[in-house]
Amino acid sequence: MTEIATVKQRFGIIGTSELLDRALEVALRVAPTDLTVLVTGESGVGKEFFPQVIHAYSARKHNKYIAVNCAAIPEGTIDSELFGHEKGAFTGATEARKGYFEEADGGTIFLDEVAELPHPTQARLLRVLQTGEFIRVGSSKVQKTNVRVVAATNMNLQEAIAQGRFREDLFYRLSTVPIVVPSLRERPEDIPLLFRKFAADVAVQYRMPAVTLDEGARQMLMHYYWRGNIRQLKNVAEQISAIEQARVITAEVLSKYLPRQEAGAPVAAGSVRMDDDMSTERELLYKVLFDMRADINDLKRMMAELMQASGRCQEPVRDIRGLLPSAAQSSLAPVQPAPVYAESEEVTDDPPRERTKADMQREQIIRALRRNNGRRREAAAELFMSERTLYRKIKELGIAEN
Repeated sequence: MTEIATVKQRFGIIGTSELLDRALEVALRVAPTDLTVLVTGESGVGKEFFPQVIHAYSARKHNKYIAVNCAAIPEGTIDSELFGHEKGAFTGATEARKGYFEEADGGTIFLDEVAELPHPTQARLLRVLQTGEFIRVGSSKVQKTNVRVVAATNMNLQEAIAQGRFREDLFYRLSTVPIVVPSLRERPEDIPLLFRKFAADVAVQYRMPAVTLDEGARQMLMHYYWRGNIRQLKNVAEQISAIEQARVITAEVLSKYLPRQEAGAPVAAGSVRMDDDMSTERELLYKVLFDMRADINDLKRMMAELMQASGRCQEPVRDIRGLLPSAAQSSLAPVQPAPVYAESEEVTDDPPRERTKADMQREQIIRALRRNNGRRREAAAELFMSERTLYRKIKELGIAEN
């Protein structure tokens, strides 16, 4: 067994793609050194495995490995989390506390979503990389640490530098050795293997037969534009396993779980970054439209059942329009025995463009937060954005959190 095959087996990495093997080969070669590594790739491609591989095959493997999600830490406390603080440094600092760089001394620290770091923290990180020195918040004493840093991001750092959001000198310090993790679209031969693995995991966990794909579904899976990469594929496999009674999945069944707006999208390298503002807004708008469509369909079905029960199934639904939001009113058509959607919008007296793009984004974020009981991390994953991006959207849109 080759060393790369051993790594895949040890860390549960699935795939035979040459691009994936190349990325693992670079990780293995750089592991024995103390060089800083920057792992790049789209959201959901599995970047988190590479710092684990690097640490496990380095001389630091018996020391601490600490993974830090920079996007999940509020801007006001991130310096304290990374570098520690002294007692009384700020309100609530009742005792001195070590930061991650101090705790990981002699080991490896993984900075995920490093592009989300605020500028002052970027400057402090640069000093650690250059000299190994840091200062706790509220202290004037310089301390030393011996830490190997592996960073990861799904953003285009060159664009972030051009926009003034990321320090150029820090970029060159972090990317001493770059590792590019391929997107799922760049390794289509691995997609059926991954689906089979996820379906088997669900089958074992819930004691049910594993689903399999017929040839048509397999081809559809391989040619689909996986915007959410492995994370999205896993979500689809789990949904199908839990919902479908048939254990052999056809292309017709599979298509119900693949959002239509993404089907047939071009396969290209350097594809869309999920945390780009335009991409994030587009995804939110798509989800709002699909949710509104489903809600209206459910409402019309309920009204049809109520009217049939009362013997008034032929009466139009215009009597309930005053009870609905204006955006939903324009989508309601007279109830038929089988509810359908109107092909065109109905003319109303409502002012045009009453619901703005911000309104639709706000509604979708609120829905995601409610579905996940206010947990930002799960809501951000559902919306295909980082937790820091979600936090920024919540502030921009004035969403009150309970």
